[in-house]
Amino acid sequence: MKMPSRVLTIAGSAAGGSAGIQADLKTFQELDVYGMSVVTALVAKHPDTKKNVHLQTIEAIEAQFATAVEQVGVDTIKVGMLFSKEIIVAVAKLIEQSSVQHVVVDPVMIGKMNSRLLAEDAIESLQEKLLPLATIMTPNMPEASLLLGGRTLTHVEDLKKAAVDLWKLGSKAVLVKGGRLSGPAVDVLYDGSSVTTFEVPRINTEHTSGAGCTYSAAITANLSKGSSIEKSIRSAKEFVSTAIEHGFSYTNVVGPTYHAGLRKQGLAYKVKVEK
Repeated sequence: MKMPSRVLTIAGSAAGGSAGIQADLKTFQELDVYGMSVVTALVAKHPDTKKNVHLQTIEAIEAQFATAVEQVGVDTIKVGMLFSKEIIVAVAKLIEQSSVQHVVVDPVMIGKMNSRLLAEDAIESLQEKLLPLATIMTPNMPEASLLLGGRTLTHVEDLKKAAVDLWKLGSKAVLVKGGRLSGPAVDVLYDGSSVTTFEVPRINTEHTSGAGCTYSAAITANLSKGSSIEKSIRSAKEFVSTAIEHGFSYTNVVGPTYHAGLRKQGLAYKVKVEK
């Protein structure tokens, strides 16, 4: 039996199961890679104190990373929510000391309901310490805007220029996700030499919690299995678009994407790729 590639997600734990570590591991399982995790924070709102983000210690983060590396080994790393500059610096150091082939950085800063998931004093550390280690970074539109000093992003052409400018921060490639555009859902890739767009129809649903985490996790899995950046994105966008198409909710709040959608229901949309 050929052993699956080994993928480590370093991110927050979402108690509701729709995003973060939980979404990543579900995606890894669906895409046939061996998933491991380093939990950086617990995201769960306390009913009395209303505190929403509960950080893990640097010691706990280092211990989880060492366990994954020493007990299993790691081929590819996905980085999600880190929240604080101290955690960013620690995680960057761990990655630098590793020998992984690919690093996917999803610079989690703004959540689905516009919740702040990165401390204001941590943006500079993210830019200087972590992004230069990335094979690809995958910001959504609000995150791309923040990384570019508050630039207004409205149209696909804005995303193209943003991708080019974000690439200057050091990542080998940049994918700006156009989930908040009007019209079709268009994402823009810049790899240092050319711009490529990935388009599917806009899906009329509010149940998209964890879509960004799922998308970047799928890109990570595909890269780990040897696909090129472009092919990894195309396949990942088909995976997440199908998951969004079959999103659902158990209550009256925004619900999750359905990670088993592709396996259970078949492909919902083929991605239109243009250079």
